[in-house]
Amino acid sequence: MPETLEWSAYSDPMLPALERERIFARAWQYVGHLVELGEGPGYVAARVGDIPVVVTRDRDGVLRAFLNVCRHRGSVLAAGAGARETLQCPYHAWTYGLDGTLKAAPRSNREPGFDCEGISLRPASVGTWGPFLFANPDPEAVPLADILGELPELVAATGVEVEQLQHHSRAESSVEANWKLVAENFLECYHCAVAHPGFSAVVDVSPDAYELASGDTFSSQFGPVRGNGSGLDTAGEVKRSQFHFLWPNTMINIFPGRTNLSIGPLLPAGPERTDRFLDYFFGSETDTAWIDELLAFDGQVGVEDKVLVENVQRGVASGLIERGRLLPDSERLIVDFQQRLQTALG
Repeated sequence: MPETLEWSAYSDPMLPALERERIFARAWQYVGHLVELGEGPGYVAARVGDIPVVVTRDRDGVLRAFLNVCRHRGSVLAAGAGARETLQCPYHAWTYGLDGTLKAAPRSNREPGFDCEGISLRPASVGTWGPFLFANPDPEAVPLADILGELPELVAATGVEVEQLQHHSRAESSVEANWKLVAENFLECYHCAVAHPGFSAVVDVSPDAYELASGDTFSSQFGPVRGNGSGLDTAGEVKRSQFHFLWPNTMINIFPGRTNLSIGPLLPAGPERTDRFLDYFFGSETDTAWIDELLAFDGQVGVEDKVLVENVQRGVASGLIERGRLLPDSERLIVDFQQRLQTALG
């Protein structure tokens, strides 16, 4: 029976810096959607893990990404998202174009030899999948398409055409637990029959019906609709649920019923806290009553998961037990996740 990570890995104050360097500094992560950029020039500020990044689109429609860090004194440069043609630092008003080049620095004309030319934001990588924006702090990252692999085909096979999706809303939350615990909770449905009675009344979570699959860059869970189920109207284009986890921290949810997809990252906010957001997308024909039903349904699952994971954090932080055990079949996606972690961290 495989063992878990040492439980100190979920509270060690030294690990976030190592995870930043060896995982998130070279990771593709969902950061937002194209509508946030507006109709023309615009930007979206986000984090990859805890690394600040900003994605821009100029008048010619060219997408770029940069570390969201001013080259003057290191302030985070942009916040939120919006339609504009420059990025201005809130500290000393150094102003950059959407191509990352420094355009103006107040009082620089009083400094002999100062020249804006050659000063630019540090580039990162950007990619899209339908309306979804991804960023990677590594400017030499492999293309996003290589990381997505067959994921777009799996999503399309369930009846969801991402190019036709429309953004509905964003749900933001925080969990008082390490980001790895939140990820591991997502990666198994062994707990669903016990802890998610509403979800289990809709999706067949029995081990013979609920499918787990791991790939090179992402893992997947497939859950058929339970016969004579209740709790969510599952009549519609999507015949079974899909839940995907794109390494290291992007989650994708598709529920049975009308055309729907939610996507969002887990964002480390210290050793024992995780910030997260989910962007909800629906088909243009999806009626508002079903959307409200789905949001309430998923929201209840989220409330239940928050209690579960925060309880695990309190337990593993006790410091009196070194590690736990994993069921190699029911929790094999966690085994895969922890192997990836150990490989990345060396």
